[in-house]
Amino acid sequence: MTDKQLTKHQTDIYNLVKKAAEAAHNKKATDVVILTLKDLTSVTDYFVICTGEVDAHVKAIADEIRRALKHEIKPWHIEGATNLQWVLMDYVDFVVHIFQKDTREYYNIERLWADAPMERIDIPDENTAEAKE
Repeated sequence: MTDKQLTKHQTDIYNLVKKAAEAAHNKKATDVVILTLKDLTSVTDYFVICTGEVDAHVKAIADEIRRALKHEIKPWHIEGATNLQWVLMDYVDFVVHIFQKDTREYYNIERLWADAPMERIDIPDENTAEAKE
């Protein structure tokens, strides 16, 4: 694989990561972040981490991410879909973590991966943008 192909592959993966983060945000997930892990570990390239308020909200976020990505990539494995305190969606090149607030605070993945570059996802709501005009 040439450097140019690797770069295109990484760009494609990042676009899917961004799409997953935006899907979470569209379902009102809070504190949506992307951690870039590719220079720190060979396990995965990115984490998308977000918070849902209650079981039904966590499920809705997971369902929306799966729906948004279904034509491009399927999850290799999903954990926690029964308990809904922490749903992990493993897409191999990236992993989505959907937490309830207390569980996210307890495991504090961002602290564990503090060396990873972090990108906060702040997509302006249409209502907010209209209110400012």
